Amino acid sequence: PPRAPALATTAVDLLRRGRDRAARELGDVGELVRERLVAVHDADVGHVGHADVVARGARRVVGVAEEVALEAVLDAGLTPVLCVGELLEDREAGNTEAVVKSQFEGSLADLSPEQVQKTVLAYEPVWAIGTGKTASPEQAQEVHADLRKLLADRYNSETSEQVRILYGGSVKPDNATNLMSQTDIDGALVGGASLNADGFTAIINAASQNVA
Repeated sequence: PPRAPALATTAVDLLRRGRDRAARELGDVGELVRERLVAVHDADVGHVGHADVVARGARRVVGVAEEVALEAVLDAGLTPVLCVGELLEDREAGNTEAVVKSQFEGSLADLSPEQVQKTVLAYEPVWAIGTGKTASPEQAQEVHADLRKLLADRYNSETSEQVRILYGGSVKPDNATNLMSQTDIDGALVGGASLNADGFTAIINAASQNVA
């Protein structure tokens, strides 16, 4: 079936409150996430590896924690959104592909194809979160294509085509159409722009125009 663009705007950031404990006690992460989920009502989506966690350095130590968090989100019946993305210094050093691959492989290490097919991926370049800077459509497409290939290589072509890959990072009405017209960008992970009804409506319309 064709992939439909997905817009994830409200979610539980499963590692935000627990990042300090997670950094110290990787073995407790699964229980920590489950504790957070117990207190959540009316949630459909859980962020795992969100860029604000990366920006504080936690990504450097919680690769295993993210895998555990993904499984906990799936067990709770929510849709996990696994966020990957590079720091500015990574991009400037030409290391974007390697960094994203490392995050992808660490976070999905022991997940089955069936579990991964229930997961949404999101490319969030850390340097574009809340800065007003946005990856160009070409830059975003390149990373999304890499992620699509990683899915095919690790699992199979069916999984690669089925998994939705969103772009997140200063998505706005004036760039949404160009971003979501790219072949491997299935939708947007929208932050601040979702707080403006007219602007968010324009982004939704842009996504709708690009349904395959």
